[in-house]
Amino acid sequence: MVFSSAIFLLVFLPVVFISNFIAKTVKKEASNYLLLLASLIFYAWGEPYLVILMIISILINWGVGVILTKTEGKTRAFALAVGVIADLSMLGYYKYAGFFVRTVNGIIGKDLLPAVDIALPIGISFFTFQAISYIADVFRGETEASKKPVNVALYISFFPQLIAGPIVKYRDINRQIDDRSITFEGVSDGFKRFIYGLGKKVLIANVLGACVDKIYGYDITQLDAKTAWIGALCYTFQIYYDFSGYSDMAIGLGKMFGFSFLENFRYPYLSHSISEFWRRWHISLGSWFREYVYIPLGGNKKGTRRTYLNLVIVFFLTGLWHGADLSFIIWGLYHGFFSIIERLGFKKFLEKSKVISVIYTFLIVNFGWVLFRADDTLTGIRYLTRMLLPWRHADLSIDIWDYSSVRTYIIFAAAVIGMGFFDRFVPQKIKDRWSGSVTEAIYCVIILLLSLAAIAADTYNPFIYFQF
Repeated sequence: MVFSSAIFLLVFLPVVFISNFIAKTVKKEASNYLLLLASLIFYAWGEPYLVILMIISILINWGVGVILTKTEGKTRAFALAVGVIADLSMLGYYKYAGFFVRTVNGIIGKDLLPAVDIALPIGISFFTFQAISYIADVFRGETEASKKPVNVALYISFFPQLIAGPIVKYRDINRQIDDRSITFEGVSDGFKRFIYGLGKKVLIANVLGACVDKIYGYDITQLDAKTAWIGALCYTFQIYYDFSGYSDMAIGLGKMFGFSFLENFRYPYLSHSISEFWRRWHISLGSWFREYVYIPLGGNKKGTRRTYLNLVIVFFLTGLWHGADLSFIIWGLYHGFFSIIERLGFKKFLEKSKVISVIYTFLIVNFGWVLFRADDTLTGIRYLTRMLLPWRHADLSIDIWDYSSVRTYIIFAAAVIGMGFFDRFVPQKIKDRWSGSVTEAIYCVIILLLSLAAIAADTYNPFIYFQF
């Protein structure tokens, strides 16, 4: 089930919201059980048997959390290790077993290991990282282990951020799980945020995505420079509006049920460096790797060489987290390379011009998305050559209107404007007048109606980050 589906918008969400309000009125704890049940149903909607995997993860991490509160010394460290290994083993088996087999067979040059075809549980990367952060924080004394299995279960499985984040830390919402209130202001703000996210997804990302899929579906030898650039730029904005739209919907839904999730995007395409980009893009993932990998490895406190090694490890894992394929690893290391280059002194040059630094960052990110989106690394590199060496691939057979329309370019222009220019350049007084005004309410109603119309038309409607 996806947020931008008719069954979710017209049946699941209204039923759960009204039922939760009634349960909250009757007894506070009843709300947790209701939301847990709703979350398990939400997750089991497409692949019912995989909900068993989530229940196993919940029980393991709740049990490890309880053990950590009752043990000390090496026994305590052993319990944490067992919990982390169990979490990573499930993630590794379902997400990386096939990649491991293909890699080994490729290195050896023959099919030494039998091919495996394992269905990837949706959102497993997200809820696994949440589970690990829970037991790690309990071990470090940064949060108390919950004695109530329902609290840990709701934390790991809560449907608004279950499928594609943001990745939430238990210490940030543990008090909200035990005691939260549903207010008119919270519900209205949440509903508004959800509509904005729905519009990003349905009205912008889906339109651009249809163009992207057509371009990337062509044989690479058919692409000229113009087509390659259009495909690359459209995908750059598609993935931003798709993922940030999902995060907006998740944050909005959280508010509607009394939860407050941290922001996951802060206009990353207006960043002045790759380092800044990663402080603005998928903030919860960057924060997770910084807190549970980079800092434990020593961060930047063990010398320059160790710092660079730590960065390489983090970006390698970032790429691997996104997908079990060499192209994702290369994409992660690609970003790590530019982060290190900036630390070596290039960032000082970028600081001399805000315009040049934004253009540089956008182009580097845009080229990276080509590697991310292409079917394989070789295709991605060949795609980039068509962008960077236009004189070698000019005037090929594909007509621009075969893969796009006037609507595509209107939406693209809206996407460019909406990537942060409004927030950065519009005076605060105007933004204050807009927020909560009748005009904004009318605007939200229009977005909602247009989104529902697009969904009713059964148009192209994937979520990119479901695969991670």
